[in-house]
Amino acid sequence: MDIVVPAVGESVVEALVAKWEKKNGEPVTRDDVVCELETDKITLPLNAEISGKLTIVVEAGQTVKIGTVIGRIDPLGDSAGATKNDTAPDLPPPSSPSVRKLAAEKGIDLSSVSGSGRDGRIAASDLEKANVSNQPAAVTQDKPAEVAPLVHSAAPPVYNAGPPAHSDSRIRRIAMTPIRKRIAERLLAARLQTAMLTTFNEVDMSRIVALRQKFGEHYLQKFGSKPGLMPFFVKACCEALHEFPEVNASIDGSDIVYHDYYDIGIAIGAEKGLVVPVLRDADRLHFREIDSLIADYVVKVKENRLGIGDLEGGTFTISNGGVYGSLLSTPIINPPQSAVLGMHTIQERPVVRNGEIVIRPMMFLALSYDHRLIDGREAVQFLKRLKELLEEPEELLLEG
Repeated sequence: MDIVVPAVGESVVEALVAKWEKKNGEPVTRDDVVCELETDKITLPLNAEISGKLTIVVEAGQTVKIGTVIGRIDPLGDSAGATKNDTAPDLPPPSSPSVRKLAAEKGIDLSSVSGSGRDGRIAASDLEKANVSNQPAAVTQDKPAEVAPLVHSAAPPVYNAGPPAHSDSRIRRIAMTPIRKRIAERLLAARLQTAMLTTFNEVDMSRIVALRQKFGEHYLQKFGSKPGLMPFFVKACCEALHEFPEVNASIDGSDIVYHDYYDIGIAIGAEKGLVVPVLRDADRLHFREIDSLIADYVVKVKENRLGIGDLEGGTFTISNGGVYGSLLSTPIINPPQSAVLGMHTIQERPVVRNGEIVIRPMMFLALSYDHRLIDGREAVQFLKRLKELLEEPEELLLEG
């Protein structure tokens, strides 16, 4: 049975064979994860549909088109009767993408090189040896060499040489994954195709912190987890977006597209890059539902189960750099959206209240927006309204 790269979305035309979970020739059991693919949007595990012996056709590290056969599973006991035409083609010796690129530059056929690495993998040093052995031997002249007279010559000039260049062994070159390429393309497009500005404010988190402490134990006993921060921000954003619809809109050519719904993207940092799954109709979700959906997305990201449908759409994005300790940053717009909110770490700071200096848990907020659509006045007022909602969160609790 062939292992084929499946279609995962209309816009996805190729995938990287990221890694094989099983070795070539190893027996596998039905439903075992045998391979992991990466597209420019998601990471996708492939499961064995039958039990049998695995034959790898495409090695890890290669990018192939959708529909390509990358391996085969032969039912155990049937492999002995396979015909010559049924067997997998001979595979090139295992090597990394950087080694294959170096071999191509030097014109070296990898099939003629003996690998010194583990499992016969070819290293850069093996290519150097092969290159030296392929050099033509020096030609010996029949005419005897003339003996130069023994005279003292002036010493050659001494030049100040700079530090030696780093050897290949100290440099690693790794091909970008499809996800990282896509992230790079989108971020560059956001910088080049939008008139992006950022406005800042800060919010006193005292009452949200107090509410979480007051109801935290009850919430934990009822739902099995403590209340998070994100539901407060999601609900506050929905309310503010309703009052400032341009922040929830987008530009399509010469048209402004207004969205009378609130699909909020939540940026989640993953091992292979940032992903932004979407909370559909977030204004209709209760606090617990928002917490639960975000927790489910985090698990999906860790287990590579995020689907294309989880990422599509979105009218506004929230990015929480505070979970990594960021005090202040400038988030970048997620096109075609027109704005993104950046949350940051909560830090106790001295502030003035009623003429007195007091300590409060404060958070900086940053709103990056497309100035082509959103004027500075609307951006500042949106962020100010968000601050008001978060500093008096009881209204959000009553609504959601």
